[in-house]
This record gives sequence, structure tokens and C-alpha cells, in this order.
Amino acid sequence: MQWYIKVLKQYADFSGRARRTEFWMFVLVNFLVSIVLSIIDTLIGTATVVGGSGMVSFSPGLLGGIYSLAVLIPSLAVGCRRLHDTDRTGWWQLIAVIPLIGAIILIVFWAQDGQRMPNKYGVNPKMVGAGANPAMPV
Repeated sequence: MQWYIKVLKQYADFSGRARRTEFWMFVLVNFLVSIVLSIIDTLIGTATVVGGSGMVSFSPGLLGGIYSLAVLIPSLAVGCRRLHDTDRTGWWQLIAVIPLIGAIILIVFWAQDGQRMPNKYGVNPKMVGAGANPAMPV
């Protein structure tokens, strides 16, 4: 939960680097909150679930929509910082507009280990919390 709060505190901070743990824990908590809100939306009747012809369509409700808007900027910011950790510009997030392939490439970039040494986006975030010398690799 501390990683989720950390990302929210850095609401629109697109500079610096983010560890894999910070990014993926934010994604996990974000996913779980979205599931809970979807269930609540369905129970109170603000979400729409349409089924027919063997297909089910779900339209997010009021709570899910508000939550999605609230975490849009922090999600983009932590994704950008995660890409910075791999020495890529945050603009790489735009590759997700390419159907399927773009999202796969982006997930691979986010999953890669960050650079051990400082890069143009800052020092290794693994070394900052440990109080290690930024010039020494971990």
C-alpha cells in the first residue's frame, strides 16, 4: 500500500525514475480497487452489463469512471518514471495506441530491470532508499 500512496503523492511528477516494485504495486492496487468499484457499481445499478449472442459487455459505472479519471494522471506519471528507469523517454507510452503489439511492447519495457547506474533521468531509485553511493552499482 505504501507504493500506491507514494505514486499518489507524486501525482503529476513526470521526472525521475520509478522502481519496478513501485510501478507494479501501483498497478496491482489500482486493478483491485477497480474490481471492487465495478462490483459496487453493478450492485447499485450505475454500471451496465449487457449479455447476448454469447458475448458480455460491461460499461463502467459512476464510481469506476470517477476513480479512473482520478488516477489517470498518476498512472501516466508512474509509467513515465518507470520508462525513465530503463533509460527511455516517457513518450514511449504512446506506443500503446498500436493495437495489441503496442501494449505488449510497453509491458516488456515496464518489466525490464532499470539501469544500475545513474542515467539522464536521475540516480537509481534502488540506491536512493538504501543510502548507497550513487556512483556504485547495486
